[in-house]
Amino acid sequence: MREEFVNLGQVELCYERFGDPDDPTVLLVMGLGTQMLAWHEEFCEQLVERGFQVIRYDNRDVGRSTHFRSVSPPRPFELARRRPRQLAYTLADMAGDAAGLLDHLELDAAHLVGASMGGMIAQTLAAREPARVRSLVSVMSNTGSLRSGQPAFRVYPHFLRRPERGLDAYAERAVALFRVIGSPEFPMDEDEVRAVVARSFERGGGDLAGTMHQLGAILAAGNRTAELRRIEAPTLVIHGTKDRMIPASGGKATARAIPGARLMLIDGMGHDLPRALWPRLADAIAEHALTAEAPADQPVRVAA
Repeated sequence: MREEFVNLGQVELCYERFGDPDDPTVLLVMGLGTQMLAWHEEFCEQLVERGFQVIRYDNRDVGRSTHFRSVSPPRPFELARRRPRQLAYTLADMAGDAAGLLDHLELDAAHLVGASMGGMIAQTLAAREPARVRSLVSVMSNTGSLRSGQPAFRVYPHFLRRPERGLDAYAERAVALFRVIGSPEFPMDEDEVRAVVARSFERGGGDLAGTMHQLGAILAAGNRTAELRRIEAPTLVIHGTKDRMIPASGGKATARAIPGARLMLIDGMGHDLPRALWPRLADAIAEHALTAEAPADQPVRVAA
């Protein structure tokens, strides 16, 4: 696919489009420190086959979008106390990036699908600019409450440890992380992980400061439960039962907070998007979006 860029003033975003622009649009928003490549091209094509234009993009501070190198990132002890002293930006700013991309593409609204931090960004846009969101799918995300969806302690070192330089060290770090947070009942394809990591490294991967900026934005947002109660878009919450990064309690709390939300728990899924689950996830996203598009008395059929 051909990478495109849009200048939104404070940031420049890198994005890619799949499918027919005349079809309903699904905007994919990725998570903490992760490039748009984690929405695999083949997964995007599965959504295209189900009748959608698909857009994926690099959030600010990852990949080929703007990196905030002039702002010092929060220190580990600030993150541990959940009190970053200086923010490069907020979750609301990141939600504004998604809205700005829609403006650039002359789209009044889209179906938003966000994974992990991407779910938080999508939730924020749905709560604050409801007219921009036709439907919402929040995947392996949470409400920000300390009472649910908080990472296991064994996960933190993988994000706070300063990485060694070079592609090999970057790849080993990613593989080690997914061994901890990945889906235990869906074997990880290390070769595929390393291939994506290699492409990410070429596109500006390994920026720990950017990840810390994003984590600071998440922590500063605090408990977003009250804001989630304002969401009007039809919402599907998807979560794995074996997620160590954001336990399933985070998805359950999200579904409880958003009026009318449906909860889809997937047995054996962790904090990743295993290839074996792509058809099931694509079907769920497509059915949810098409139901939101269709008149109330019209049955929905997903053509894969």
